[in-house]
Amino acid sequence: MPAWLREEGGAVTLELLVQPRASRTRVVGEHGGRLKLQLAAPPVDGEANAALVEFLAGALRVRKGEVVVLRGETGRRKAVRVAGVTAAQVVAAFAPPSGGASR
Repeated sequence: MPAWLREEGGAVTLELLVQPRASRTRVVGEHGGRLKLQLAAPPVDGEANAALVEFLAGALRVRKGEVVVLRGETGRRKAVRVAGVTAAQVVAAFAPPSGGASR
């Protein structure tokens, strides 16, 4: 299991490094023991956190209410809890594509 992922009690906790104001929203890999995401949204008035919740909910196929920012509301380093998924589902959703195919 990656260092940025913990599974506990029917939920997972993700340790993230978020880069707002990117050209598009996507997972770009690991950085410093965290999963790095680029978000197209700016870090203003909670827009980046809302975009993060929406992206994770869509990628993991859960309701937005199942995704909660635990730490780092105003920073780039965040801890996010996602209920209703397993660590294996998270790894499958964010694994790099095989054979160089694009998503």
